[in-house]
Amino acid sequence: MSRTYTEYREVFSGLPMPFAYMDLDLLDENIKQILKRSQDKPIRVASKSIRSVEILKYILQSDQRFQGVLCFTIEEALFLSEHGLDDLLVAYPAWNEQAVKAVLLKVRQGKRITLMIDSAEHVRHLEQIASRMETPIPVCMDVDMSIQYPAIYFGVYRSSSRTLTDVKKVIETIKQSACIQLAGLMGYEAQIAGVADRSTGKRLQNQIIKTLKAFSIPKIQKRRTEMVDYIKQEGFSLRFVNGGGTGSIASTVMDPSVTEVTVGSAFYAPILFDYYRDFQYAPAAGFAIEITRQPQQDIYTCLGGGYPASGSAGVDKLPQPHLPAGASLIAMEGAGEVQTPIRYHGEHKLQLGDPIFMRHSKAGELCERFQSLYLIRNHKVVDEVKTYRGEGQCFL
Repeated sequence: MSRTYTEYREVFSGLPMPFAYMDLDLLDENIKQILKRSQDKPIRVASKSIRSVEILKYILQSDQRFQGVLCFTIEEALFLSEHGLDDLLVAYPAWNEQAVKAVLLKVRQGKRITLMIDSAEHVRHLEQIASRMETPIPVCMDVDMSIQYPAIYFGVYRSSSRTLTDVKKVIETIKQSACIQLAGLMGYEAQIAGVADRSTGKRLQNQIIKTLKAFSIPKIQKRRTEMVDYIKQEGFSLRFVNGGGTGSIASTVMDPSVTEVTVGSAFYAPILFDYYRDFQYAPAAGFAIEITRQPQQDIYTCLGGGYPASGSAGVDKLPQPHLPAGASLIAMEGAGEVQTPIRYHGEHKLQLGDPIFMRHSKAGELCERFQSLYLIRNHKVVDEVKTYRGEGQCFL
């Protein structure tokens, strides 16, 4: 299923720009593909990529295999809990005592919120807070899946638990704790899930990345399995073993030690995920900016548009024109804070007031920039839902 510029222009006619949108028909396509690619594994939804309560609920209610949310902060987890969501795993370690206490109060009420740890220091800190409140706290151990090759560190600098020896030290600390309950283990293979291997004009780099991924996948599975086996041998019953991301679903589900996979970006399908060899999702989300000037015959200047993605700075982090086909950014200006010039050579006769439909580079940034998403289905706007920003929230 594909969309044309004419279709979108007619659907959104009259709406003030800029605005963000979600094509529910394309989102449904992506959901079906995610379910197929993850085989029979339960799927935890990564909220960092979604950032809208209503879209999170839509996804979770679409199939029973969507179970739980991977949150990015305690504050976000508390917010989602207040909106009726549960089985919330906070993906990054938290230190602030007041935030941890707020989680413990929710746990007392029967809410399932799990905090992340990756070191003995994390365990001891949480133990002090939980013991003072006399409330057990469930935790998940984040283990590093990066691979060190000669002269190449293939992965991200994330967890301090990289080896089985590191894991053993953390487990021994948990054993000495009265209030820490080990609920799960997370081994996120960022170098597989988040690194494109089909980038335009980078043939040699693509081949190197493809080769590194091929060598890394069995090493990752071996390391994760060894860690899970050791933890179980020590008498812990893990509720879940989490792995994967949009770019690594196919390899992660082949690991028998993994009980659930995490997916986030695939639902929206931002630009960065166009450049993977093994899959292609539908561009379900995007935003529109309005043509307000025409300084030259083939250049149309739009209001706004400068919504870059996080990570290392580069052209690949800029949003890009999606429709009409034939539109492109101008290298010397890119996407600007208050204006974005677009060079266009195509079949449509563009005029002042017309939209240029853009796609964001990474999924998480879209909803940070807009207060709502217009939902469309069957070529009609059927609803408007709030983003986190529209709810007055800013978690990071």
